Amino acid sequence: MSRSRHLIVQPDDGVGPVVDLISRARHSLLIKQFTFTEPRILAAVIERHRAGVAVRVMLNPKRSSGSRANDATFADLEAAGVAVRWASPHFAVTHEKSIVVDGATALIATFNLCEKYFTQTRDYGVIIEDAGQVAEVVRGFDADWEQRHWHPADDSGLLWSNHNARELMVEFIDRAEESLDVQHPKFVDATVTERIAAAARRGVRVRVLCGGKHGISEWDILDTFSSLRLLHYLGVRVHKQKNLRLHAKLLLADARHALVGSMNIDRSAFDLRRELGATITDPTVVEQLGIVFEDDWEHSHKYDPPEPMSAIHHHEDDFPHDPDLHHE
Repeated sequence: MSRSRHLIVQPDDGVGPVVDLISRARHSLLIKQFTFTEPRILAAVIERHRAGVAVRVMLNPKRSSGSRANDATFADLEAAGVAVRWASPHFAVTHEKSIVVDGATALIATFNLCEKYFTQTRDYGVIIEDAGQVAEVVRGFDADWEQRHWHPADDSGLLWSNHNARELMVEFIDRAEESLDVQHPKFVDATVTERIAAAARRGVRVRVLCGGKHGISEWDILDTFSSLRLLHYLGVRVHKQKNLRLHAKLLLADARHALVGSMNIDRSAFDLRRELGATITDPTVVEQLGIVFEDDWEHSHKYDPPEPMSAIHHHEDDFPHDPDLHHE
């Protein structure tokens, strides 16, 4: 089945679609990223600048741990003459992953622009061409570029942190009538977790595909494992992704609606960080996201989260520990 040009699935599609999108820019190119180190994408951005495209790049300065990943890319862009800035200090972290081409096409992704996320992790990117939504992504970029406060529209279908993301995610879950599939690595927000549980209690078939301990910080393990155990007690089927490391953030409702974005199910993601997501109703994109989820579910295993108080000592043996995989 050929994939819609509006959906990117990683690692299946690789870096090519992102390079192709950037190479389509003729007038303007906006990039806002949590982590950007992939050399082919960097080369494509610099090439567009040299071709006369008005390029602006905004990079997150440091992770919540304090470590820095974007210094070399910032220096390379600056040396090439590309307009580059650190993300707005109004947010603890800028975790948004967006690209806008010519003010007409936007990519909203769960993956960072790093080789790992094109080769090792399950991730998604949605390309939108709705004029109103693309214009709103541009307005969000401009506000953060100018480091000013900004309030997005409430009815655009876009989820922004720290503005409306929790509210719209809860509304999305509450509208599920028959099925709700959740593919997320972290469960550190009681409000959203309670809505998932409520869906199961009202008879919705709920499936949760998690990533186990991989990439979960010590301070998030207690909440994540406790939440997964509570969902399991309520009869929710909880599986662990086995074919790939899980970095995606996907909700599917009734095989008709999808929610894809940068935000984890995490208090900080909703309240302190800059995040961006989108609700999707395009039947082809939703169907293809469902196909990927079903395949991942078929390759997954039932997961019994370890006792939270001893979870720090729990060892996941399906993949080697990756010290650079952190779910913000």
